Amino acid sequence: MKISNAVSSALSVTKQTGNLRIARSSLIKSAHVLERIGLAAVGASCGLYVGATLLRQRGGLVESGWIVLLMMLYGALSCYVGIDLSRTAARRSTSSITEEWNGFEAAEIMSAAGTFGAAIAATLSVSILVLDQTLPNGLIGFVAGCWVVGSSLQVAAGTMARNYEAPVDKE
Repeated sequence: MKISNAVSSALSVTKQTGNLRIARSSLIKSAHVLERIGLAAVGASCGLYVGATLLRQRGGLVESGWIVLLMMLYGALSCYVGIDLSRTAARRSTSSITEEWNGFEAAEIMSAAGTFGAAIAATLSVSILVLDQTLPNGLIGFVAGCWVVGSSLQVAAGTMARNYEAPVDKE
């Protein structure tokens, strides 16, 4: 009980001095950095599963362990860049059925499709590893291809969203 009283009194002092806005903004920025690091870790783990599935196949498509590291790095990049798109452009543009198509909407759709494709490929890879299945190389190649295409869509969407500037109304 004493700790909660101390926290509430500290917050009331901060409110009175006007410093709460600064504290909130730094807290939100810190949370956003943690979120992005978490997304990168998720992407890296997805790349690990898909890479391990490729590496595990007998007479497989890939014989080098470097593929796992490369897929982990690309997965981290794709989830870091492509999943958490900037919302400033989305806030500036209003959506209606009669409005023209803009670049930010395309980036959101590409990000969603990429996230879906990469997640499905990672889920299939985990199930292949956990259930100790041996599938034909063509199916494993298809799963890896889905992951690469999905991750590439995420990178493209993130790049598009960060380069997109919503038109400003001059009314």
